[in-house]
Amino acid sequence: MDNKITGSEALLRSLINEGVDTIFGYPGGAIMPVFDCLYDFKKELNHILVRHEQGATHAAQGYARTSGKVGVALVTSGPGATNTVTGIADAMIDSTPMIVISGQVASSLLGSDAFQEADVVGITQPISKWAYQIRRPEDIAWAVARAFYIASTGRPGPVVLDITKDAQFGSVNNYEYKKVTFIRSYQPKPDVKDAEIEAAAQIINEAKKPLALIGQGVILGNAEKELLAFLNKTGIPAASTVLGLSAIPTDHPLQVGMLGMHGNIGPNKMTNECDVLIAIGMRFDDRVTGDLKTYAKQAKVIHFDIDKAEINKNVAVTARVLGDVKETLPKIIDKVKEKTYPKWLAEFKSCYDKEYEFVIKNELYPESGQLKMGEVINKVSEATGNDAILVTDVGQHQMMGVRYFKYNHSRSVVTSGGLGTMGFGLPAAIGAKYGAPDRTVCLFVGDGGIQMTIQELGTIMQTNIDVKIIILNNHFLGMVRQWQELFFEERYSETVMNNPDFVKIAEAYNITAKKVEKRDDLDKAITDMLTHKGPYLLDVQVETKGMVYPMVPAGTCVTNILLGNE
Repeated sequence: MDNKITGSEALLRSLINEGVDTIFGYPGGAIMPVFDCLYDFKKELNHILVRHEQGATHAAQGYARTSGKVGVALVTSGPGATNTVTGIADAMIDSTPMIVISGQVASSLLGSDAFQEADVVGITQPISKWAYQIRRPEDIAWAVARAFYIASTGRPGPVVLDITKDAQFGSVNNYEYKKVTFIRSYQPKPDVKDAEIEAAAQIINEAKKPLALIGQGVILGNAEKELLAFLNKTGIPAASTVLGLSAIPTDHPLQVGMLGMHGNIGPNKMTNECDVLIAIGMRFDDRVTGDLKTYAKQAKVIHFDIDKAEINKNVAVTARVLGDVKETLPKIIDKVKEKTYPKWLAEFKSCYDKEYEFVIKNELYPESGQLKMGEVINKVSEATGNDAILVTDVGQHQMMGVRYFKYNHSRSVVTSGGLGTMGFGLPAAIGAKYGAPDRTVCLFVGDGGIQMTIQELGTIMQTNIDVKIIILNNHFLGMVRQWQELFFEERYSETVMNNPDFVKIAEAYNITAKKVEKRDDLDKAITDMLTHKGPYLLDVQVETKGMVYPMVPAGTCVTNILLGNE
């Protein structure tokens, strides 16, 4: 029986076959056949019209991070495709599963510098797991199936499909979709070796002062239960990277804080005092390690990771455990001893007490002066019962957010980690809410970052998506200003921000908004925001020259910790 459909319909049916229900996109000439076909698929596919293609990619990232599914962005050729580059690079470094589908000029025009032609595959190959150009309609289902398999398996990441206009218009006879479960040249999960498990278990069992470092790999591998079982049996204290936060609840007795430049004193200090360092699904980023020449030289290092390229890349390991942590952690649980380390844990508690006295107490519970970022974040988290999803942009508010927001559930942190993309927050919050519609989504964003993608307020207006936006407004590019204060003799070059009235802008987009300047007004404003049905923008005027402490200056030893009283 003849089953002739267009390439555009083949594309949409292929997405549906992969379980896609939400697409973030922006139409244009070279992708118009697909958008025309989308008109007939409104019941199956919810298309969210963003206001800029970069917003489509960040929204797809937010969706992927909260849902655990593959995010999808649909854009046109030329500038439409090149506008996605930042989001693709961001997804690559943060291992976010995403597929960007771009339209392309007709095959006959390729290489002719036709209107809105760009070498999308050439541009995106270095920043994606796979980039492929489709020139024939009969190849669409084949390419989509591989794209989803590659994007979602192993170490996840972005895939780019560039589809020529004639492939979209052309016909496919007897359309059939087959999901991919194997590609000969691609091994997403290394085979777990028992010898590696044995070697790691022996080191762990002999440890006197072990420390586990938890990365996003645990969340991406859906291995939160396995991690908790491992930690509860071994009694090993665990610290998290920024993207690894929420893999275990904040209040878990073995959770000792956050690693890195603005992390907690205990994990950073004890990295250079532990005898065994166990990295689980993290990549030893420079913001975590500081000066590699002085990083954990006294410790035996065990590295659990799915990506062989990360082993020994930055930190030399004593033992490796290659594989998906959802598979490797259960294997090692049977071989490790049940232990506790009360004296070792007490050292982390002592560090926290010092940090509380010098930093946290004044940041969260100030008695006078301007509102502080930390106190706002803490109050919002507490008002949600610590059940909300934290989305941040990039800057001081980001570090304050991941430090002081608390988490009861996994997949509760959506932020730009490795690339540090300002403008990420607002569109990512939109995607995060679509990915987890039953959860409260709180976006914390600076007055600088909000203006990089502020047009996405239009997307919120059109969809009425329930996102709570908290602008921590200090009238500065705060993180750059902090560095200028500490390392550039307070020469505030081009970091002062003259801002518009964000409340009026929000109201112009039919979004309820309020400005808060006084501490006495904060609690009621937060309550009003959280109880309001629909989107809400809170412009909170915070201290102009606030500082994020503790801080490990870039490139220095992780124990070189500034507390602000130097």
